[in-house]
Amino acid sequence: MSKTNEQILIIPGEIGWEIWHRQGSGPFALREATEVAHAADIPGLPAGDLLMCFPVKAVTALPMKVASDDDALFEDLATLHAERLGLRPDPMAGQLTDLFVIERREESATLLEVLLRAPREGDMPPRGPKEFDISPRALDAEDHALAVWREFGRWVFAVRHSGKLIYCQATANDAEAPDAALAREIRLALIQLEIQGMATPVDSAVVWSPAPQPDTREFATALGIPVSGAERPAPVWPQPSSRLLPADVRAARREALKRRNLIAAAAAAAAVYLGVIGWFAFQVWSDSSEARRLKAIAESYGPGGEAVAIHNEKWDELSLALDLSHDPVDILSRIHRSIPSNSGLRLTDADISAAQITLQGESPRFGPAQQFSLALNRNNELAAFSWENPEPSESDGRWRFVYTGTSALYNPAR
Repeated sequence: MSKTNEQILIIPGEIGWEIWHRQGSGPFALREATEVAHAADIPGLPAGDLLMCFPVKAVTALPMKVASDDDALFEDLATLHAERLGLRPDPMAGQLTDLFVIERREESATLLEVLLRAPREGDMPPRGPKEFDISPRALDAEDHALAVWREFGRWVFAVRHSGKLIYCQATANDAEAPDAALAREIRLALIQLEIQGMATPVDSAVVWSPAPQPDTREFATALGIPVSGAERPAPVWPQPSSRLLPADVRAARREALKRRNLIAAAAAAAAVYLGVIGWFAFQVWSDSSEARRLKAIAESYGPGGEAVAIHNEKWDELSLALDLSHDPVDILSRIHRSIPSNSGLRLTDADISAAQITLQGESPRFGPAQQFSLALNRNNELAAFSWENPEPSESDGRWRFVYTGTSALYNPAR
């Protein structure tokens, strides 16, 4: 019987990161409660499939109601809702958003969009997790009950609806026990949800805290609903899992896949090489004269192979000139399609080659210049270029800019 792989879960605790583990699909058991606040400093992570729950302070929860029950429209509607609120994750930082359907009715739906803050230095564990989620989705609470607990010394809260997380928020309150100030902050958040048409009845609250339980009388009085205390439940990995995937982990997975492919190719080449050696050995054993003849033929191909390699190298050097997609006129045409229409933006100078592009221009307003910068990064036809687009500067009532793109094919050493 094969041994089941162990799963290791790291989740924010009251003071630092907690390490939980389980075998197969069984329940998680606490392995260690550390006092480490930065995931990169977690010592001695055990072997196994690593799972990670981001803390509440790292996410922004955006519940919303949409006038459609078509799954194909949900992503676009959620993106528009977030942009109206001025929230737009960095597209170069990985998959930082996810969308969950809370409730679906005829021609309407209740959704929760989660926006993850791009991880900073020290926010990721020493080795890349296999899956990601957020801590409130991993901690079960009753519907219409407010769950309040501490993460890294600060109080956070969450509300569930229809058995699913509908809202969560981190507070700035670091009191030892939940107090009236925390109650006011929670009530204000619930009022804002009600104003947005997300009225969710909350008829009780539970404070998760290790024994001894904190005094919640002041908190209950200010909140105006019954408050009970309990030990925080063991985490349960959410199903379905989230799609969150920060860029550095995504890049690490690509590198790991590349390494596996290289190892497989090397193993195949070694097998072929050993087979050839064995065949030659057999030929030597059976007929030494034939082996000498074959060896002489193989050696005669050496100079020819070297000539082919030199030819291929020089052909690669000419590829930038021969490929029509590297033609400066064609590149300029693709750049022109990124200029916002009727914006008044114009290019004053364009130095274009297949390796590097330098664009100088001006715009009567800041907005079109910024739109042009974003359009260059998003233009699939210019995906081969990595852009450096500093902020435009204003002079004589016009916004001037210099944007530079460098091709991945560019090798200054050539």
